Amino acid sequence: MNKRIITAALTGAIHTPSMSPYLPVTPKQLIEEAVRVHKAGAAVAHLHVRDPETGLPNADQALFREIAEAVKRRCDIVLCFTTGGKLGESVENRVRVASNLKPELTSLNAGSLNFALFHIKDNISRWKYDWEKPYLEGTEDFIFPNTFKTMRQYLEIIYANGARPEFEIYDVGMINNLAFLLQKGVARQPVYLQFVMGILGGIPATLENLVFLVNTAQRQIGEFQFSVCAAGRHQIPMCTGSLIMGGHARVGLEDSIYLSKGVLAKSSADQVVKIATIARELGIELATPDEARQILGLKGLEQVNF
Repeated sequence: MNKRIITAALTGAIHTPSMSPYLPVTPKQLIEEAVRVHKAGAAVAHLHVRDPETGLPNADQALFREIAEAVKRRCDIVLCFTTGGKLGESVENRVRVASNLKPELTSLNAGSLNFALFHIKDNISRWKYDWEKPYLEGTEDFIFPNTFKTMRQYLEIIYANGARPEFEIYDVGMINNLAFLLQKGVARQPVYLQFVMGILGGIPATLENLVFLVNTAQRQIGEFQFSVCAAGRHQIPMCTGSLIMGGHARVGLEDSIYLSKGVLAKSSADQVVKIATIARELGIELATPDEARQILGLKGLEQVNF
């Protein structure tokens, strides 16, 4: 099936409420965002949750369930649950959503990296909540830990609950990590890669680097599906490059709060419409949620625990 999947990452754990008044925080806002991106053409919604009162990212299992159950009642979009959580979240709490909700798709970060956001604080003059500035400043001395041991443990839990991992690839060494896990039988085919580009501490967001990542994965892994997301202003150009190269695309307010230069996106759906329009102008057909399930080898919405 030569159709492309659009994923919308709704809120993430990078941007803070002071950066945009449109960043969804509460369960109601995230539910409405998931429905909006579905209507706009997204087949997958990537989900983080936050404290409804302050917007602080967390891994609250009750919030995941509340949002997932409500979205399932209203549309058939594939929900991809994060196992990243907030920066500094315990590894045990990060993976708990896989066993609690038994979803179709979960993220799986394929290695450790310096995940740096501290430089973003310089662009903000007024803070809405007290937690935001120290949260960003703390990343100057932060390593996002994803060891071979925790990757193995995560994969055991993910596979035991019938989910598929979406491997988040922040740099080329993570492809090597995944190739090793496949060789040892810890990871399994089919493989779905999400190339995450432009994070300070990861690979820069350039077309040359994207070609390098895809070529390296082809040599080391063999058969796979891939998608691309990129931070900030790189979002639409890199997603367009992915579509041209035969890959899928991820947009959303997790990755960029802007629709165009200086213009805030009021919803992740705005970005979905933009990349969907580009795809159609290129003659590319977009996958429905059920077609995305077929492409990625997912178990189906009837087999989740929400």
